[in-house]
Amino acid sequence: MRAVVIGNGEITDYEAIKRRLRDDDTIICADGGARHTKPLGTAADIIIGDLDSCDDTGNARVIKYPTDKDFTDGELAVRYAADNGFDELMLLGMSGSRLDHTIADIFLLTLHDNAYFADDNNEIYLLRDSLTISGRRAMTLSVIPLCSELKNVTSTGLKWRLDGDTLAFGSTRGISNIVTDDVCRIEADGMGLVIISTERI
Repeated sequence: MRAVVIGNGEITDYEAIKRRLRDDDTIICADGGARHTKPLGTAADIIIGDLDSCDDTGNARVIKYPTDKDFTDGELAVRYAADNGFDELMLLGMSGSRLDHTIADIFLLTLHDNAYFADDNNEIYLLRDSLTISGRRAMTLSVIPLCSELKNVTSTGLKWRLDGDTLAFGSTRGISNIVTDDVCRIEADGMGLVIISTERI
């Protein structure tokens, strides 16, 4: 069972994002993220937040928080999904001109064991020990450490294979590899981000 959390960030290519949705998805909108549902041809099942940027809640279940709170609406929505039995989670509409929000929203991937972040041009996954990705042949893939050293990095299904390598925090060595197989697997000691450019080369 998958939850799709839609934030109040930018979505410009609605048709591309619409192709990612499934009929049985549970749509959880972080406040103003509800504005994206109509162009995506769907409707919110749940709207979470202080409702300062949501004018129409439709038939959605509303979970309202006070304006003065310790967490963003996006985090509240992701925590709700993580705490309510969804075994897969996709984050949409959570990037944009507010770089602080974008970075914080990417790190919300740490709240769920099977989540990914998507926008018009990218997919972002959290690498914890191992990660397997299917169906991304010919796409550009980058590995970015989130710790001082991402050690013992090994890969299959990439053009430039990693074989017990160490990637240092702040280094660009893991940028712009290419997926060569239908299934790609990366293993490492530590935590990192795996970012896929959805434009095929």
